[in-house]
Amino acid sequence: MKTQQWIDLLAQGAGPAPRAQVARRLVPAMLFGLLLSAALALALLGPVPPGLFATPTPWWKLAYGGLLALAAGWLTARLARPLARCSLPARSLLGILLTLALLAVLAWLQTPPAQRLPALLGSTWLWCPWRVCLLSVPALAAALWALRGLAPTRPRLAGAAAGVLAGAVGALGYALVCSEASATFVIAWYTAGIGLTGLAGAWLGPRVLRW
Repeated sequence: MKTQQWIDLLAQGAGPAPRAQVARRLVPAMLFGLLLSAALALALLGPVPPGLFATPTPWWKLAYGGLLALAAGWLTARLARPLARCSLPARSLLGILLTLALLAVLAWLQTPPAQRLPALLGSTWLWCPWRVCLLSVPALAAALWALRGLAPTRPRLAGAAAGVLAGAVGALGYALVCSEASATFVIAWYTAGIGLTGLAGAWLGPRVLRW
């Protein structure tokens, strides 16, 4: 069979490519991961007192996780396509992380010296990153499943971006059960948990996303 005949045979009935294919896979996967993460957090750790939602504390935690998830989701979606440009979403994600780091430093400087260490460590600093990472597992599995059905050509980077996205989703779930109020604590230890999940995604990417 000649090459052109083979191409014609493969193209028969192909039709147009589905629109928004990345979003069709990634968005439901992340919603599933978020629901499972929140359910696990509430079941295993219990919710914060309802009165806490009358204060800004849980809301800015949710805003932090949500903003980071949007930026990481944008980067993950770009890396799901071959040869897609990723500089703008990567800069956006980096900008958010640098802004958070600056806010953590400012919060640290505005805290009286005697209270700085308690503000940084809180009462759960040792467990917080690992809890965020654990609650990110459903979202990470869902994100890698979504990417496997797409066309990532840089599996390690795609896995790392999916890990950061999943970590942000896990942080959203953990924000529902975490009573720590210090901005320094949240930015330091939530981000550490998200970073751990990003490293796990970078390790898994070449193993599960290779064509």
